[in-house]
Amino acid sequence: MESQKNRELVCELCRQFYRLGWASGTGGGISLKEGGRIYMAPSGVQKERLLPEDIFVLNEKGDIEEEPGQGAQLSQCAPLFMHAYRMRNAGAVLHSHSIHANLVTQLFNKKFRIQGMEMQKGLEGYGAFDTLEVPIIENTAHERDLADSLGQAIRDNPKTQAVLVRNHGVYVWGRDWKQAKTQAECYDYLFEAAGRMKQLGIALQTD
Repeated sequence: MESQKNRELVCELCRQFYRLGWASGTGGGISLKEGGRIYMAPSGVQKERLLPEDIFVLNEKGDIEEEPGQGAQLSQCAPLFMHAYRMRNAGAVLHSHSIHANLVTQLFNKKFRIQGMEMQKGLEGYGAFDTLEVPIIENTAHERDLADSLGQAIRDNPKTQAVLVRNHGVYVWGRDWKQAKTQAECYDYLFEAAGRMKQLGIALQTD
């Protein structure tokens, strides 16, 4: 029963992220950890149409324990998700192809920065008047090849709960799926706010 519940939750979240524009065109993905097992959406499928039986189940080492069959492939995000599970003890990790996350990487060099926004309070370890930073890594032709640079970004930025990928999207994690979802929504708001500030001629610290 617990396994079925978690499978259904992954599908529900994928549908929500599709409606937000975070998982269109088979992009994006989500995984969550419960009871020592990791539930992960497959690769290259329409996320809004996922069914519980389509979900992969992995152990904490990242080995597949249950797979859907019928040609389904494990998400290319898997090695990146595993970095957050191992290095940050995450309870859920998601990958968004949000247009806001994508475009904001064009405004900043190595780190996204913003300050003084109320929505920062939705992120662990930040207040409204702190300076929020999110590392930006360069994209690769194949998503799995991002794993090393994402792992390094996590090591180099112990406070961050997210990593941006230039011209691609963002990875976000949390202690459980509720926090990961909340933080993803807050980050996306802040990415959009930075883009609108740029349009309005409000100065951004883009170093």
